[in-house]
Amino acid sequence: MAITTEEIRQLRQETGVGIMDCKRALEEADGDMEKAKQSLREQGMEMSEGKLDSGEGRIGSYIHHDGKVGVLVEVKCQTDFAANSDEFVEFVDTLALQIAAAAPEYVSREDVPEEIVSAEEEIYRTQAEKEGKPEHIIGDIIEGKMDKFYGEICLLEQESVKDSDKTIEEMLGELSAQVNEDIVISRFSRFEISADSEEGEEE
Repeated sequence: MAITTEEIRQLRQETGVGIMDCKRALEEADGDMEKAKQSLREQGMEMSEGKLDSGEGRIGSYIHHDGKVGVLVEVKCQTDFAANSDEFVEFVDTLALQIAAAAPEYVSREDVPEEIVSAEEEIYRTQAEKEGKPEHIIGDIIEGKMDKFYGEICLLEQESVKDSDKTIEEMLGELSAQVNEDIVISRFSRFEISADSEEGEEE
């Protein structure tokens, strides 16, 4: 069966094991999450809480030329060798630019508070009902609109401002494969000086 990036990401977050190993384990387990976890344990993979605790990585920054937008982003990896590689440095710089330009609010959809998700889904359901959409397709309509919603507010699901053919998550996966390490975007802060805001947006 086809394994989705969402399933791979979930297993990675729950185990801390590398992306490629998670993908392989899910494929061998036909998408069964618990079997995949068991397989990783049997292979002696080191499990964690889905967060890298090696203390390696980089903090990237970006300040817009007019000085009114600033960004800090933390990206973690497993070794200083990867953290100091040209590919990793370029990726972190790209992330800082992405956050400045696209203003995401969260790293991933899992970080979006449940009350925001529920409120958004209710809005889409109400819209569909007012438009007279059949009940059996309303769920699909809501799902499609939520995917678009996540694609706007979640960093990993945004289209890259440098390459619109790829999402940030896809770029992250490519980098992970290049350096052969698990990589996590831990957090970011975006600050913008404007007439109606007094403090930065933080993830």
